[in-house]
Amino acid sequence: MNSTPSTVLITPSYFGDIEHCRLLCDSIDQFVCGNPDHYILVDNDDYPKFLSLAAPHRHIVNELDILPGWLKNARQGFSASSRKIWFSTRTWPMRGWHVQQLRRIAIASQLSHDGMLYCDSDMLFVKPFDLASLWRADQMRLYRNHNGIGDQLPGGGSLHRAWTHHAANLNGLPKVKFPAHDYINNMVSWRCDVVGEMCAHIEDVTDKHWLAAIGSKRSFSECQIYGAFADGIKDGAGHFLGSGALCQTYWSGEALTRRSLDQFLETMEPDQVAIGIQSFTGTSTELLRELIAA
Repeated sequence: MNSTPSTVLITPSYFGDIEHCRLLCDSIDQFVCGNPDHYILVDNDDYPKFLSLAAPHRHIVNELDILPGWLKNARQGFSASSRKIWFSTRTWPMRGWHVQQLRRIAIASQLSHDGMLYCDSDMLFVKPFDLASLWRADQMRLYRNHNGIGDQLPGGGSLHRAWTHHAANLNGLPKVKFPAHDYINNMVSWRCDVVGEMCAHIEDVTDKHWLAAIGSKRSFSECQIYGAFADGIKDGAGHFLGSGALCQTYWSGEALTRRSLDQFLETMEPDQVAIGIQSFTGTSTELLRELIAA
């Protein structure tokens, strides 16, 4: 690895989120040091719609160029606005949010960078951030909320538990005991070489293509899968642990107003540099854009 590891920004998105993604791009240009490369991963229908966001340092990637050809997609209705489904003979039928996770994994083999920082398209930077801070020499930050998956989550964390069990099974790890570690956030960093090792390991364990193995369950979490491999198989090699989330997230609730947004910002920890406002809350992108202008 080079003496100064390189890091690329990765954002899976879709057309319904394009204005949030545009806001993210503007916040990256405003706050992230060094004019870093940024890859936006979209499906084949959305690809031409996202080209307006392209720039010398920002690249729009069609999923057809990174996912296997046996994974197909089609709309469920005749309308151009009807929801799409991804299907194959090797996986359960999948929705767009499933495939966004798979794109995150697939892109690693196409890159020459040392590490990736994943940024959800409905988050934005609100403070200066240097990608070099994700590294300590040749070790990259691994976000881990120690024993963060337990009964304290909504519904007792049943969905998170299922994701965690699937991640352990894919990696050939023993049955998970709860509470368990949580590796999920809007903004997480992975090593490109470790993603490649993870895919090869999953194929050895399951005797399936890594994507088919992951898609063998109805839902999954790419963050839990990577965390299980990096922590459980590699014993943290190549990483240092970061227990604090770099992005403060508003997961659900009513649309934020100027006042409630200010109150939300006041809850940020000192080392948090970004906020994630889930797009389905209906919070105005123009209100959020004021944070960049300010």
